[in-house]
Amino acid sequence: MRRLILVSIIAFNSFLINALDIASFYSGVADNAEAFADPNTGLTVFPMLLVPVGGRYEGMGTAFTAVSDDSSFLEANPSASSLLNYTELSVLHNNWIADTSIEGLVYTVRFNELGIGFGGKFLYVPFTGYDTWGAREVGAYYSESLATINISYNFFSGYRFYGLAVGTNVKFAYRSVPNVLVPAGYESQSAIAALLDIGALTRFNFLKFYPARSKNFSVGLVIKNLGPRVQSENLPTRLTAGIAYSPLRPVTLSYDLDLPLHFGLDAAGLVRTWESLSMAGGIEVVLTDFFSMQGGFNYRGANPRISLGAAVDLPGVSLTVNYTLDMTTTFEPFDRFSIEARLNLGDRGRMAARAKVDELYLAGIEAFADGNLDEAIRLWREALAIDPSFTPAQAFLERAIIQRENREKLESVR
Repeated sequence: MRRLILVSIIAFNSFLINALDIASFYSGVADNAEAFADPNTGLTVFPMLLVPVGGRYEGMGTAFTAVSDDSSFLEANPSASSLLNYTELSVLHNNWIADTSIEGLVYTVRFNELGIGFGGKFLYVPFTGYDTWGAREVGAYYSESLATINISYNFFSGYRFYGLAVGTNVKFAYRSVPNVLVPAGYESQSAIAALLDIGALTRFNFLKFYPARSKNFSVGLVIKNLGPRVQSENLPTRLTAGIAYSPLRPVTLSYDLDLPLHFGLDAAGLVRTWESLSMAGGIEVVLTDFFSMQGGFNYRGANPRISLGAAVDLPGVSLTVNYTLDMTTTFEPFDRFSIEARLNLGDRGRMAARAKVDELYLAGIEAFADGNLDEAIRLWREALAIDPSFTPAQAFLERAIIQRENREKLESVR
C-alpha cells in the first residue's frame, strides 16, 4: 500500500508540472481564439449547467457522452446508470474562479438492466459591498442549486449485443439572488427552473485488435436542459453526440460535438441559433491497475479550455484531481482545481454471478468432451438459470440435447 501511494504521489507531481507547462502553449491558442468569438455566447440562464463539477468528465474535456462509465455520467449522459459496474457514491469540489466554488454529490445504483441515480450541485459566489470610505457595508452570496433524479434502462442486452441504454434526468434548479444585488425598482431575480435530459448509449466492438470481453467502441446521444424559459431567459438546451474508441486496451479516445438548440430573432427578424457549434476531445491512458491520466480540449466560442486529470484507485475509493486552463483561470491564487472522491459500494453480486456462469459453462464443455451429456446439460441449464442471455451455453445445450436424443434412438433400435 505504501508503494502504491508513493507512486501515485510521484505521478501526480508530474501531472502538476505538465499542467504548468501547457500554460505557455495555451496563451498562444487563446490569442488566436478571438477570431472565432461567438457574440451569442453567455446569453442563457443558469451558467452552472455548463460548468463541470469535476471527475473524469472534466478531466477528459467533457468529451464523456459515449464514455460515461462512472458517476460522472450524471452530467454527461443520463442513460449510463443502467450500464455501470458498481454502486457509487461521489463527493466533488471544484475551486472554479477566485472565490467561486462548486460542490457536488452523486449516488447511483444498478439493478440488473435498471439504473437509478441521485445528484446535487451547488455553486456559490461571495459578494461584499463597501461604502465610499471603504468600510464593509454588506455581505451576501449569489448561488445556484441543482437537484437531479436519474433513471435508465438497458434494452435488448445479451451476450453478443451490449444493449441500447435509454435514460432521463429530471432536474430542478434554483437561483438565489440577494435583494442587495438587485437595483431599486426591479423585481427579485431569484428563480426556479424545471429541466429534463434525455440520452441514449450503446457499445460494440469495432476495429478491435486485442482480446477482451468489454466492448471497445461507444456511441452516445443526449439532449440536455430541456425546459421552459426562466424570467424571459433561455435555458442552455443542447444536443450532444459523442463517440469513444479504445484502439488499445489501456487507451480511450473520445469526441463530442455540441449543438445549442436555443432560438431567437436577429435584427432582421430571422430565426438564428444562440450559439455556434462547439466540440470537445478527450483521452485517457491507464498506466497501472491503480493509476490513470486524462486530458481534454473543449472549444466553445473564444474560450478554449484545456484540462489535465489524474485518477488513483485505492481499495474501495477512487480519487480524481483535475486542473483546467482557460480564459477565466488565474494563477494567484491558484484556481481551477477540482477533486472527486468516489466510493465503490459493490456490484450487488453481478461479478460473482458472471464468474459462476463462466465456471458452469466451462465445466459443461469438459463434461460434453468426455461424452457425459446428462452432466453437461445439467451444468448448462444451471448457467442459463443464472444468466438466460448467455447464448454460448444455450447453443451448446441445444446441441447436447439433440445428441442425447439421437443416442437414445440409436440404443432403442439396437
